[in-house]
Amino acid sequence: MIRIIESHEYKPDNNNCFAIDSEISLAVQKIIKQVIDEGDNALKALTEKFDKVKLEKIRVPESTIKQSENLINNNDKKVIEKAIDNIRQFHNKQKAITWVDKFNDGSELGQIVSPIDRAGIYIPGGRAIYPSTLLMNAIPAQIAGVKSIAVVSPPQLDGNTHPMILGTCSLLNLDEVYSVGGAQSIAALAFGTESINSVCKITGPGNAYVAEAKRQVFGKVGIDSIAGPSEILILHDDPEVPVEFIVRDMLSQAEHDPDAQSILITTLKDYAHEVKDCLNKIIPEIPRNEIIKQSIMINGMIIVVKDLDEGVKIVNQIAPEHFELCVKDESIASKIRNAGAIFMGKWTPEPVGDYFAGPNHTLPTNSSARYSSALGVYDFQKFTSLIKYSKQRLFDQAKDISHFAEMEELFAHSEAIKIRLR
Repeated sequence: MIRIIESHEYKPDNNNCFAIDSEISLAVQKIIKQVIDEGDNALKALTEKFDKVKLEKIRVPESTIKQSENLINNNDKKVIEKAIDNIRQFHNKQKAITWVDKFNDGSELGQIVSPIDRAGIYIPGGRAIYPSTLLMNAIPAQIAGVKSIAVVSPPQLDGNTHPMILGTCSLLNLDEVYSVGGAQSIAALAFGTESINSVCKITGPGNAYVAEAKRQVFGKVGIDSIAGPSEILILHDDPEVPVEFIVRDMLSQAEHDPDAQSILITTLKDYAHEVKDCLNKIIPEIPRNEIIKQSIMINGMIIVVKDLDEGVKIVNQIAPEHFELCVKDESIASKIRNAGAIFMGKWTPEPVGDYFAGPNHTLPTNSSARYSSALGVYDFQKFTSLIKYSKQRLFDQAKDISHFAEMEELFAHSEAIKIRLR
């Protein structure tokens, strides 16, 4: 079912991983225009069309959000609250603060750190329910000091967002939730409607239509990223790691989506075949096996390398979202330059990062770990430069500043300096 290849057979996918599907792009363009033109009426019509739900109201009443917390059983609530604590503890360390350097001549140079005014968080509601995604997006925004947070998520048949999402909103003291999803909700967050005020930045993953909508509204608002299907890559050379540990970790991502990618890179050829045999045995017996089977068959891969250095080279080429290191010498981790998150050792399976450890699970996909990072508090903060020159400093540097402006043939810039010297 899964391919086993030698390292020399591996060819990096050099296609544009953010290539635009013209049909999806056109459909989303029409949806955005409809929302701009028709506001709430468009949201109701599009929700009925795509979700088969007739919305009486778009915003979920605060009382319903509070009541939904009571629908979460005590065990579930305790686990969510522990996760909230862990995520807060980790992200509290990310918060940047304003700083100013003051000089003896009275000049000041610094950076003012402030939260964005308003954030919109998209929570998917398709193949699964994701309260963890709500935690990972809302908590950094709250720590950053964002005062206004809107949550959008598709409705259930009763017209409200899933009660687990609503209950988790209550635990986070979020009271602005809208039962609308898809590209239409992204358009509403970006441009506003009668019910939904526009935001400054939109975060949260979604399907291809949501991702395309975020791409199209970028510039009107900020976005976190254009997320692709989930990925896991495991680098391995330790025969003591049980085969089923590796298999279960690969399956943990394959169950997300048929387009999800699960890759094992190992120095041990016999071990590679054991993993393949174990996958073939387990997949027919587990839930969501149709999704998993497609994912493993189409996007799954086991690459046999001659040594870890060769494996590291491939890891840095792929730049995976989730990277697991199951090796005898973990110092090799220092050679990993491109990964969304690194999971060290056989006792650190990927789901500990998804739910509980504390670091954010909103990670760069599609090789974008080459240039981007996990979602964090810094994504909800703005950094404004502060410049205050004294007369003495301006006079000391005026000649150089004017000279630089004139090198660029921007003579009005130069005169703005010279006028102060006369």
